[in-house]
Amino acid sequence: MILNQEGNITIITHETASIIELIKKMQALYPKFKNDNVIITLTAINKLSTKDIVEFLELSNTHRAAKHSFVIVSDKIDVDDIPDEIVVVPTIEEAYDIIEMEEMERDLGF
Repeated sequence: MILNQEGNITIITHETASIIELIKKMQALYPKFKNDNVIITLTAINKLSTKDIVEFLELSNTHRAAKHSFVIVSDKIDVDDIPDEIVVVPTIEEAYDIIEMEEMERDLGF
């Protein structure tokens, strides 16, 4: 797991660990990025299932409840199969766009 900080955005890049191991590491390091918007890049994974993405649901819900964005980047999954509570986009650029839109919504009180 690689953590990169860009302003108020933390980018977490998956390396070789399983999804479960990645989530455990993220939970352990959560205080480091709990006040940032989070982008999780899973583009290095060749086979990714809906079940793998749903594993992030609890962490996503916690983070979004604190009024921060939580976006997963993967082009290996059909976004129509993902629950609405989790934001999945195919590119890092779209992740930045989602965060920008969500920040505007929060600023407007939505």
